[in-house]
Amino acid sequence: MREAILRKSIKKKHVYNIMLLSFLITTAVYIYLFFNQTVTVALPKAVRPDGPPVYDRMVYGGFGPDALVKPMDVAVIGQQIYVTDTMNKRVQVFEMDGKPLAKFGQEGKGPGQFRFPYGIAGDSQGNIYVADLYNGCISIFDKQGKFIKYFAENKPEEKVIDSPGGLRIIGDKVYLSEIRRSQVTVFDLAGNKLMELGKIGTKPGEFRAPNAVTADKEGYIYVVDTANSRVQIFDKTGKFLRIVNGSEANKGASLFVNPRGIGIDSRGRIYVVSNLTNYVIVFDRDGKKLFEFGGNGAANTQFALPNGLFVDENDRVFITDTVNQRVAVYQS
Repeated sequence: MREAILRKSIKKKHVYNIMLLSFLITTAVYIYLFFNQTVTVALPKAVRPDGPPVYDRMVYGGFGPDALVKPMDVAVIGQQIYVTDTMNKRVQVFEMDGKPLAKFGQEGKGPGQFRFPYGIAGDSQGNIYVADLYNGCISIFDKQGKFIKYFAENKPEEKVIDSPGGLRIIGDKVYLSEIRRSQVTVFDLAGNKLMELGKIGTKPGEFRAPNAVTADKEGYIYVVDTANSRVQIFDKTGKFLRIVNGSEANKGASLFVNPRGIGIDSRGRIYVVSNLTNYVIVFDRDGKKLFEFGGNGAANTQFALPNGLFVDENDRVFITDTVNQRVAVYQS
């Protein structure tokens, strides 16, 4: 009897030791995974690499006087998000997680002042270029928001630039859409004019109120020909190549209604804002429609008169949602 009790006690102790050992092993593995999850847990960059981008987050200004009012354009410069806060006549700066950092600019016609800040871009040194549609100039600021100089002219009265809208810096070139002139101008970073594209009209290679422009890594130029409801593509020498409007073979009625912002991701996909339909429409390199996303509303995946669009080096897509007073961020 005594021996049976002893054997039973030893068996229980053995089972207990096994359970304890299993618990310790499981705990050790859990702790390892917890503190090393950035290495061992790799989330995919996109849920559907060939499908629409995935909503990530919203960027808002503060409350009351700190809120964004009609944000027109957005750009990532360095590790920060810059937004033209147009009706407040200023630029707002945010961290990548959306935390407000700084503001610069005020209403006026003088250096560092704005009347209608529109396009925004940054160079490799982190300087910020802001196109002011109503003052008819591009102002350059340093990283702290201090005015440095006007781009391509000593003062706006020189009229080298007249009605700047869309603005992008790709490599060592500055691409600018001139809305009133119905023209696109390409400069070097020193402000020397390299090329002019287009004139007012409806024929291929002509524009009416182009609101945005960008270029891809091969130097192809993409112009949002707003009043003609289309995108036009040119080679790096300025030769007209084709029209994109979302219709079958791009020869029918346009899907765009008041197209605005444009961006190209690393796969060559073309993102275009259709402002009055509240959608972003995406095309392949040849202009074939792939998909669209958005729709009218205030939900996270909807827009109310979206305008500017920027794709960063990590294929994050930033869209200014003017009426909703925010910037939507997607991961493609």
